[in-house]
Amino acid sequence: MDLLALADFNLVARHGGFGKAARATGRPKATLSRRVADLEASLGLRLFERGGRNLKLTEEGGALHERTSVLLTELDETAAMIASGAEKPRGRLKISAPLLFSQTAMGRIAAGFALKHPDVRLEITTEDRPVDMIEEGYDLVIRVNPDPDESLVGRAFLHDRLVVVASPDLPAPAVDVAVPGVVRGAGHRQVWDVMTANGPLAISIEPILALSSLIMVRDAVRAGGGAACLPISLVSHDLANGTLQHWGDIEGSDIALWALYPSRRLLSARVSAFLDFLKQAFPNGTPDELAVYIGS
Repeated sequence: MDLLALADFNLVARHGGFGKAARATGRPKATLSRRVADLEASLGLRLFERGGRNLKLTEEGGALHERTSVLLTELDETAAMIASGAEKPRGRLKISAPLLFSQTAMGRIAAGFALKHPDVRLEITTEDRPVDMIEEGYDLVIRVNPDPDESLVGRAFLHDRLVVVASPDLPAPAVDVAVPGVVRGAGHRQVWDVMTANGPLAISIEPILALSSLIMVRDAVRAGGGAACLPISLVSHDLANGTLQHWGDIEGSDIALWALYPSRRLLSARVSAFLDFLKQAFPNGTPDELAVYIGS
C-alpha cells in the first residue's frame, strides 16, 4: 500500500473534502484527488461517496480512516523524534475533561504542564458528555466513574466521595421531615441515604433550587439556600472553617476520575508525559489533594 496515498486519503477524510484539505494544507486539489483515486484502485474499493456538494466516507472508507489515521500520526511523530535526536514530548495533545474538574483544577494543571513541556500544544475542552475519541480526535479523556469500554484503557488518578452539607443555621435533619435542598439538574423531591455519626439516616429533600453547576450549588448552600450533596473535595475547606456543617456521607458514593486513551494506540510521549504529570499533581489520589487546588 502506498503510504503517501494513504496519508492523503486521511487528510481528505479529516477535513471533509478535497477542496478543504487543499486549502488547509496548501496541497494541490488535483494531486489529492489523484492520490485517493489511485488508492481506491489499488484496494478495489470506493472510499468516498462523491455527489452533490458533500463528500462522505463509505463504510469501508470510514473503517480505513479509523484504523490508519492514528498509526500515521505515530509514524510521523516517531520520524520527527528520530530526525531531531530528541525523545521529549512534542506536538498537539487534545484532552476532554469534565466540567467540575476543569473549573477547579485543570487550569493550573494545564499551565504547569505547558511550562514543563513547551513543545506540546495542549488543547483542553470541557464537557461531561461521552466523546468518541477516534472520531473527534482526542488523545486522552478524563471521566468520572466511566462505564467499561473495551476500546479504551487507562488509570484512576483521583478519588473523591459525596457528602451532605448545609449552612450551620439550617436545623439538623429529622426522620420523615423534608428539608430544603439545592440540587443539580431536575428539582424533584428525593431521599438521600447518608451515614451519620449516629448511624444511617434517610434525609428527605424538597428542592428549592435546581442549578446546572456544582460550583453554583456550593455557593448557594454557603448562602443558606438549603442542604446539598457535594464532593468532599469541594467543601472540605468550608467544613474545616465552619462555613458549612457536615450532615453525613452518601452511602456507596465513591468517585474515581480516570484518564483514558484508545487501547489500540501506542502510548505517545505526549500522553505518557501528561499521565506522569497527573501522578505528580495527585501522588496519593485523595480528595485532600484535590481540595488543595480548589482552596488555593
